[in-house]
Amino acid sequence: MNTIRTSFSILFAALLMVCSSALAVADDMQTDTAQVVAITVNVNSASAAELAEKLDGVGAARAELIVKYREEKGPFTSVEQLLEIKGIGTATLEKNRDRIQL
Repeated sequence: MNTIRTSFSILFAALLMVCSSALAVADDMQTDTAQVVAITVNVNSASAAELAEKLDGVGAARAELIVKYREEKGPFTSVEQLLEIKGIGTATLEKNRDRIQL
């Protein structure tokens, strides 16, 4: 009987350790997701520096082109208009779609 209790106790302790580790990983993943979603930028009002900082794959030169585009053509009315800017393709747009505000 003691062997069964000891085996059960060891099994239960191992199960608790596995569950605790899984919960910690899940909590870290939620934090990472929240940080990614929280990073947003309004392409109609942000400075070139802010655009370069907050948009993945957009450097200073491309950010300047975004600002120049909106100064010349007015505010963006759709996210897809960013595809008209040299160097911004579908992949870059999709990477940043959740970060972009109009």
